[in-house]
Amino acid sequence: MLMILLPLMSMLLLHKTMKSWSCLIFNFMLISGLSFLYFSYSQGLMVSKWSALDKFSVPLITLTLWITSMMILASFKLNYFNQKKSFFILTVMLLNLILIMCFSSSNILLFYIWFEASLIPTAVLIIKWGYQPERMQASIYLLLYTVLASLPMLVCLLIIAYFSCNMNLFFTGSFIFPFNKNIMWVLCTMGFLVKLPMYLIHLWLPKAHVEAPVAGSMILAAILLKLGGYGLLRLTCMFPWLNKLISSMIMSISLVGAVITSMICLRQSDLKSLIAYSSVGHMGLLIAGTMSSTKWGMSGALAMMVAHGFSSSALFILANINYDMMNSRSIYLSKGAIMFTPVLSLWWFLFTIINMASPPSINLLSEIMLLTSITSTSNYCMIMLSLVSFLTAGYSLYMYTAINHANSNNYVSIYPCITLKDMTLLSLHLIPILLIILKPELII
Repeated sequence: MLMILLPLMSMLLLHKTMKSWSCLIFNFMLISGLSFLYFSYSQGLMVSKWSALDKFSVPLITLTLWITSMMILASFKLNYFNQKKSFFILTVMLLNLILIMCFSSSNILLFYIWFEASLIPTAVLIIKWGYQPERMQASIYLLLYTVLASLPMLVCLLIIAYFSCNMNLFFTGSFIFPFNKNIMWVLCTMGFLVKLPMYLIHLWLPKAHVEAPVAGSMILAAILLKLGGYGLLRLTCMFPWLNKLISSMIMSISLVGAVITSMICLRQSDLKSLIAYSSVGHMGLLIAGTMSSTKWGMSGALAMMVAHGFSSSALFILANINYDMMNSRSIYLSKGAIMFTPVLSLWWFLFTIINMASPPSINLLSEIMLLTSITSTSNYCMIMLSLVSFLTAGYSLYMYTAINHANSNNYVSIYPCITLKDMTLLSLHLIPILLIILKPELII
């Protein structure tokens, strides 16, 4: 717990530089929220009639508080360019509150309301502080994909609540379904699969990442994708037998999609797009592990959500540092960085091998659990899983060597030095990845 509280307390010093009381209030809210969360969870208390904390929600709420504080620090240059920093902090605070309410909600209807409300601050971040003119189109993609898939999900959730006479997310039981169980369960999980996203319904994610600022990419990759995984885990705990009806179809699409997106990563020239497509591949493993309805699969899915939250957020920070240096996201222009900034190359190496699940990171633990649970359903899955593992190592090494090695770009005479802010950000992403593996029951 000290690992989380001490960096957040040190961030209280930022209000002297940013000259904004909202930053001070925000950091006090983080510290008090984490303290309350820790003590209430350790005693196993129910927070209220409408919300509760358990082994699924506490790691994700803690991850939310951690990443949102890193978002403020990563967007520090808004202070120098005077780009409405108070409005930015207010938007991040609102998104933080919505995500905490969503993860701690125990009511089906309230969970859906907070689930959909998270789209509004995210769209504001992309539209207001995005880099490219296409940011409006990316926001529309995000809203349309998510809302169109979640409306049938809302109907199915209300049907479940009506026929089971219970609106609690912790409900476990059986009831008579009014129509075909397969169709109802597909519609019920579709909203979460779009949010993850699953292959075939993933096109909004690369667009949103490319157009979003660094804070938007961090919250998208680290937290908002995990809303879908969290909802899928909750529904699987409620009705684990229903997954067996559609698990073969969903697992096949997810594993084939993970292979295809890994192959797409091998030919990507846009750095942020490459990292975004790699997230689709990792989420494919998460979906397949959750659909196996095994204890190892669900524990591995939760561990993957936490591990991917830290590693993908750090990769987007590195991509933003590279963009600030080169004013381009192209991999082909970012060559020979190891000659100019060897410290930055070290960070690229560390988070690249973490992304490909090397020991002693929690990524390796989560992938071992997911691979075991997926192969327990069918031995034929080993073919796709071996391809995913091989291609993940391939595009990770391709990304690292393309940026750091080869001859330097003739158009670049000197690289700016990496700042203390960037070193702090990357360190605060690396330390949890290495320390949580010492006590993995925190996230399993």
